Amino acid sequence: MNLAPYHDAVIFAERYHLGQVRKYTGEPYVEHCFEVARLLLSRGVTDPDMIRAAILHDVLEDTNAKLWQLVELFGVTVANYVWWLTDQYTPQACPELNRRKRKWFEAQRLSYAPHQVKTIKLADLISNTATIVMHDPGFARIYLEEKRNQVALFNVPQVNRSLWLSAWEACRED
Repeated sequence: MNLAPYHDAVIFAERYHLGQVRKYTGEPYVEHCFEVARLLLSRGVTDPDMIRAAILHDVLEDTNAKLWQLVELFGVTVANYVWWLTDQYTPQACPELNRRKRKWFEAQRLSYAPHQVKTIKLADLISNTATIVMHDPGFARIYLEEKRNQVALFNVPQVNRSLWLSAWEACRED
């Protein structure tokens, strides 16, 4: 799927994710962001703000990009979506919470997110799950349980049904 109409977000993501690589594959990290956007496009999502937010979904969490930059360059809606997609219950922010509790709180927080954010998060989950299951089966058991809980909370009519079903299927343990 062509990301050319979203050139501004692509350039920003490439700049801020420069030098980052995916944990299991070693490919440039930004390719994951592009995959999430392409997954949305392939499932009929055409909202430009959602596609830009998908491309930018990890810049606040994984780089030194700032929320004000997203507001200035992409508008309040895109910045808001990216903020929602940024983990708030991190080990740094909540050192008193173990992973299980942090992920539970994060899933609860995201259950209140706009449906557009939930849809983007489902595409993110699909992209991440395939890689984790393939390369780290031990961790995958923990991860899949966390994601099943999250996907269950996203089963609302406004969320892209095709992505929800794919995410649910991706989280199954066979």
